[in-house]
Amino acid sequence: MKINHLTPAEENLMRLLWKLHSFYLKDVMEQHPEPKPHQNTVSTYLKILIEKGYLSTQKEGRIFRYTATVPFEDYRTFLLKELIRHFFNDSGDELLGLLTTEQMISKQDADKPVRDPNRKPAVAGKPEFEYAEEILNPKKEKIKKQEKEKAKDKDKKKKKKKEK
Repeated sequence: MKINHLTPAEENLMRLLWKLHSFYLKDVMEQHPEPKPHQNTVSTYLKILIEKGYLSTQKEGRIFRYTATVPFEDYRTFLLKELIRHFFNDSGDELLGLLTTEQMISKQDADKPVRDPNRKPAVAGKPEFEYAEEILNPKKEKIKKQEKEKAKDKDKKKKKKKEK
């Protein structure tokens, strides 16, 4: 299965969808943290994620049930391989060297066997929506821009009055 890249906004939404695994649109809307995006925005993202192969649908009456088809672990592995390929010359040793140099992992941890049978695989945790704020909240951004423009206009008017 070929995994495609996700935009930051798509990735943030997928973190929630991996947590839900199988869901309806209303489930996404209920589980999404505040500020909630508009339902049409979420629908558009779901359509894009279906086209990219991350979700599948099953029609149930008049609504669709969505299911995550690419597991979180597969996507995480894909991203790590891309990182190693682009930034570490396809060398896991270079990555490991950087991690130990930057003290992100200890040399003892680096020397441990790669696969610990007692280690549970990482699960998508609580989703963070830091990247999607602009997309998910365009109204707030527009309001802020409008307020800034109004303030600039007021400043210009004050300057013109002072010049007179």
